Amino acid sequence: MSVDESLRPRVAPLSVPPRLMLGPGPSNADPRILLAMGLPEVGHMDPVFIGIMEEVKRLLRYAWQTKNEFTIPVSGCGSAAMEATICNLLEEGDSILVFANGYFGHRMKDMAERYGARVIFVEREWGTVFTLEEISAALREHRPTMMGIVHAETSTGACQPLEGVADVCRETGTLLLADTVTSLSGVPLFLDQWGVDAAYSGSQKCLACPPGIAPLSFSARAMQKLNSRKSPVKNWYLDMSMIAKYIFAPSGAPRSYHHTAPISMMYALREALRFVAEEGLETRWARHRQNAQLLWSGLRELGLELVVDEKYRLPSLTTVYVPDGVDAKKVCTYLLDTYNIELGGGLGVFAGKVWRIGLMGYNSREDNVRIFLGALKDALSKCRL
Repeated sequence: MSVDESLRPRVAPLSVPPRLMLGPGPSNADPRILLAMGLPEVGHMDPVFIGIMEEVKRLLRYAWQTKNEFTIPVSGCGSAAMEATICNLLEEGDSILVFANGYFGHRMKDMAERYGARVIFVEREWGTVFTLEEISAALREHRPTMMGIVHAETSTGACQPLEGVADVCRETGTLLLADTVTSLSGVPLFLDQWGVDAAYSGSQKCLACPPGIAPLSFSARAMQKLNSRKSPVKNWYLDMSMIAKYIFAPSGAPRSYHHTAPISMMYALREALRFVAEEGLETRWARHRQNAQLLWSGLRELGLELVVDEKYRLPSLTTVYVPDGVDAKKVCTYLLDTYNIELGGGLGVFAGKVWRIGLMGYNSREDNVRIFLGALKDALSKCRL
């Protein structure tokens, strides 16, 4: 046999344009995080790497404001952590009450159905939030095994209040699951004080880290549910009962190999979380809020209408209606081609109707807001239907 040289590609050295990522994610990574990814690799069982992983767990607890022991990085993007919550905490025949006011509530429903759970689905108009009364009534009516809700809906820019929900979940014997992909370190978030049992997030949003590693946290109640399963977790790669034997080694017990951890991504997440702790959560939340308010004011001056009521509007992700007479897709293309700025379009029922503007982590800066507003003003004048 001989090598077929006709299959041998001629590929130029990699060259990537310097985009300003102001869409729904990924956001631009802090340059210091990219430098950390270039550090020499060590093995995933190396004591140095184990130490780094322990630091990541402690830093995640601060960012999420939780004392949950099982607070870990998952090898994969935010959707992997999302699926990990579903496949570990639900068995066939269990019920989950899903509240959907945007695209990602529908994804939660889809995942749960694939694992054989009985899904009770409650929908609300996109861009709005559920009231505590609506949530409480559904919980008391259905008394599900778990309820799932999106704290920060990336498709709409709405921030769902969670205060008081856990009290009703305890009353009905229900685990509380929260999607915090676009809120972790960008808006106030208190897992323990709000009684959240399971949460997941992504690295590429407000943490300003490249995608590929995802935070996950289970409360003691969630761990009890996992450890009392009647059947094995149906996803081998995301089986947290197996991964726990690698992530944790109580009393000096040997760690069990499960899969090779993403070494360089762990470096990146460690540095991203270190910057969160260095800045301080309250200061970081205030920065995101201040820059978002500057953006909102500028959008109104351009005559644009924001989708979400300000009381429930995410500082990290803003949705704005596409005005009449403007081609939504052409605006995105124009900004990308002319200014190297990425602007997100709408998902689902919002496709072609809204733009999504992200000011997350490293990108949440006044200079980025002013650059974007100037570029958008130009694009609106050039991209008429």
